[in-house]
Amino acid sequence: QVQLVESGGGSVQAGGSLRLSCAFSGSTFRTYSVAWFRQGPGKDREFVSAIKRAGGATSYSDTVKGRFTVSRDNGANTVYLQMTSLKPEDTAVYYCAAGAGVITSSLRNARAYDYWGQGTQVTVSS
Repeated sequence: QVQLVESGGGSVQAGGSLRLSCAFSGSTFRTYSVAWFRQGPGKDREFVSAIKRAGGATSYSDTVKGRFTVSRDNGANTVYLQMTSLKPEDTAVYYCAAGAGVITSSLRNARAYDYWGQGTQVTVSS
């Protein structure tokens, strides 16, 4: 059974940085695409970023492009989300999700992912 565990959340002032980690276990990591989604207070869940299996093609939402960087370490079975120039509107619970066989056109679709972590809180103060 695939398990995902997020870490690295916390509180930071606007303009600061955080790095989130998503530790994967229970299957062959390199065959899974992994995405980050977030849900802010009173908001719907939204796509943040994704990285495809093996080849590692990436995708970003327009709201984080240029500020966030997603990467994966297949040896460590971990995906990272480096967040810089954080804004108060980035405040949310961040979730990682994994799916096998996710095609490029579905990277932003939450329904494409079969497994989800428990989430980690990110709070950005002004």
